[in-house]
Amino acid sequence: MVSRVRVWLNRTYAENVFFMDQLRSNPQRRAVEIHATHGDPDSPVLAAADTGAMEPDGLSPAAYVEYALDQCARHSVDVFVPVLHQQAIVAHRAEFAALGTALLAPSAEAVAVFQDKATAYQAVQAVGVPVPPWWRVRTPEELTAAVELLEADGHRACFKPAAGAGGVGFRVLTRTPFSMMHLSGFPSPYVPLDLVVEAMRQTDEPVDWLVMPRLAEPEVSVDCLTGPDGVVRMAVGRTKNGRRRGFTLHPSWIEPARLLAEAFGLHYLTNIQFRMLGDEPVLMDVNTRPAGGLHQLAQCGVNAPWAAVQLALGEETGDLVPQMLAPDYTVVAGPRPVRPVSLPQQRTDTAVPAAPVTPVPAAPPLPAVPAPAAEVPATAAPASAAAGAPTGASSAATAPA
Repeated sequence: MVSRVRVWLNRTYAENVFFMDQLRSNPQRRAVEIHATHGDPDSPVLAAADTGAMEPDGLSPAAYVEYALDQCARHSVDVFVPVLHQQAIVAHRAEFAALGTALLAPSAEAVAVFQDKATAYQAVQAVGVPVPPWWRVRTPEELTAAVELLEADGHRACFKPAAGAGGVGFRVLTRTPFSMMHLSGFPSPYVPLDLVVEAMRQTDEPVDWLVMPRLAEPEVSVDCLTGPDGVVRMAVGRTKNGRRRGFTLHPSWIEPARLLAEAFGLHYLTNIQFRMLGDEPVLMDVNTRPAGGLHQLAQCGVNAPWAAVQLALGEETGDLVPQMLAPDYTVVAGPRPVRPVSLPQQRTDTAVPAAPVTPVPAAPPLPAVPAPAAEVPATAAPASAAAGAPTGASSAATAPA
């Protein structure tokens, strides 16, 4: 009898409930037991898991590695899919292997390269993959100089943190004075350059941004599955152009993604994002973890999460070729369960707390909160704010939703 596979997802993104669904619906019909941990008791990931636990707050990366090793030992984890503190965890791969746990994550060297976007762009250029023009800025003077160079070439300038998750911190710079226009409708990624310069002069916090041109759609996220032998088993592009989504196998997107996956040891599931600079696709970001939208490949007959687990267990999958390229689609919000126990104000007399909670004064019930969109983490920037910036999180040290 084939034993069940025990998989752990640590503090991960809300849409990875679909990742879990795909593991359970694997074509081999193998039993999968999923353990999940999170810092948010209302994460749907906890409700979807077979066993779940709240993660301790405030752990340093080194302390978190010790916590992770203990979790793997306690729960006899076969495959660990780390998102939070990924870089620290993969540096201890041998210690996890000694417990019988395989890490579904790239090599430590690859994670280190792509933690910092400036380092990543330099490395990527060296292997011949195009990147947009960019400047690393830390002072108001450097920012202004970079913007002027971009504007002289007819570009609109934008910036994002040199190390960061998804669209967090992404802004588009404008010369338009601040006015009621900026306060109308939904919050906008557009910020006046003079206000940004003044904020930089006033702050004591260090600034470390990349300034580059605002890139155009379509945005193509290539989901790659690469074995620990460095051979790519799957590379499928998911396209985004406004609300419309679709799939592609066009070489202009797929070949540079395969090159990066093989050149840098991007083992298991990674996501490589491109946008357009004029008529040329250029690299936007590399995420060294499964993308939040990975489950959408199921429309093409591909179960990438299960294939990745097979590779982590030492089982060969062969090439994963889509049975078809599904029709274009869009993404809408949908409900997912959360655990019965949540905030103290929502508890009933029969509820069992998930973790010790300090008593608080009684308060009226809170109104129901709409479920987040399946596409984006609860803490991610809205899609409009991520134009020209990564749509998924890449920083393993950022606590996901």
